[in-house]
Amino acid sequence: MRFTLFSSVLIAMLCTSFTFYSLQSYDIADDYAVKFETNGAKGTFTDLTGTVVFDPSNLEASKFDVSVATASIDTGNKTQNKHAKGGSWLDAKSNPRISFVSSAFNKTNGEYAVSGDLTIHGITKTVAIPFLFENSTFSGSLTVLREDFEIKGPFLFGGFVGDEIEVSLRVPVR
Repeated sequence: MRFTLFSSVLIAMLCTSFTFYSLQSYDIADDYAVKFETNGAKGTFTDLTGTVVFDPSNLEASKFDVSVATASIDTGNKTQNKHAKGGSWLDAKSNPRISFVSSAFNKTNGEYAVSGDLTIHGITKTVAIPFLFENSTFSGSLTVLREDFEIKGPFLFGGFVGDEIEVSLRVPVR
């Protein structure tokens, strides 16, 4: 009887001494911006979806698993949009989503960075994206090289666009 009473008290003390912590899971707000710019083209992507779990005090448990519809590209020019979605550029038919899945987070000097797998044009590369999280908004940018993802473009026009693609992200969450 003493052992049972002692065991019950010990278990109760252990349970109440642990702080149960729940991670913050966010919904992506409608006013997000996923923009890109090269030497010869610029535009946006829409249809951003995914899972955003982030806690600045528990980075190990944080997770991003997000994507945009490749066909949602908008350069402001119908002809450019058609070409960008086509087989010689992003090939939206065969690669319907551009995705990012995080693998690690860190914080240095008040700025965060997330590492993970970026998949574009059916090719996955590990990238690091520095970002800020202020006022319930994630903002960051990265440079993507077209050649890393085998995005060639048409023979005569591919070189006009440039290889470096600057991607900027502003993702409010609720």
